[in-house]
Amino acid sequence: MHNTLNDIALTNRRKLCDMLQQSVADCSDLASQARQAHWNVKGPNFIALHELFDSVYNIVGAQIDILAERMVQLGGQVQGTVRAAAKSSSLKEYPLEASSGEEHLKALSAALAAFGKSCRANIDKAGEELRDMDTADIYTEISREIDKQLWFVEAHMEGATAEARPTARRAAAG
Repeated sequence: MHNTLNDIALTNRRKLCDMLQQSVADCSDLASQARQAHWNVKGPNFIALHELFDSVYNIVGAQIDILAERMVQLGGQVQGTVRAAAKSSSLKEYPLEASSGEEHLKALSAALAAFGKSCRANIDKAGEELRDMDTADIYTEISREIDKQLWFVEAHMEGATAEARPTARRAAAG
């Protein structure tokens, strides 16, 4: 830990930094998963999904910076490389063979939901247990944004499922 005049107890700052480091790793992994989807999506809704996944990537990328900077403010040393994130991310591995819009939508929505759940747990831990309402507020902000991105991704998934049904019916009838 770096020296700081921050008045949060050192033991709490260490626990907060551990929590924030885990979130940096998870958020970095989530960003790379969104980029994977952006690069590899195929299908009839390509351009809409390509742009959606790019937007998710950019928004999630901004969240990494917020988490990392809070960690440094508390005296921590961020481990922010791709290799560090890969070693410690708690998110499930992204299916690298995914190519259809539906496959990417399912995978990315699962990753967004998992990260959002983690952020909500960290709101309580940071605020109630570790007495750092500033970090709790950061997690609240991030949780709200991740939930919004999940909504956008899931909205496309419902549309993809509905569009696939008539096609399947036409193919079966034809």
